[in-house]
Amino acid sequence: MKNQLDESKPIFLQIKEQLEDSVINESIKQGERVPSTNEFASYYQINPATAAKGINELVHEGILVKRRGVGMFVTEHAKTILIKKRKKTFYDNYMLPLKSEARKLHISKEELLEMVNREGNNSYED
Repeated sequence: MKNQLDESKPIFLQIKEQLEDSVINESIKQGERVPSTNEFASYYQINPATAAKGINELVHEGILVKRRGVGMFVTEHAKTILIKKRKKTFYDNYMLPLKSEARKLHISKEELLEMVNREGNNSYED
């Protein structure tokens, strides 16, 4: 768990994203138990309902599964689901605006690919 939460976004989203990142980077593997809402609440000194909101969203998305009396566990396909979701978000948030700006600047696909593949020198002169 991260040492502290910040004010940049709602706490439940930070908990949700922290769990997502842990599944993607496999610090929490499929089938493993994740911290409970009470563990999150105690660690971060927050209301358990706040932690539950982030965890419940992951249950709804098929990332976690509740096992009554035992806890929350990472599902078999959690990493695949998260990577697919993050790729779509990446495309929507970065690629679509990039392509739109490239069209405005009359940058061809070839030039754009060249820019993406360029290493080192970050300047572009043309």
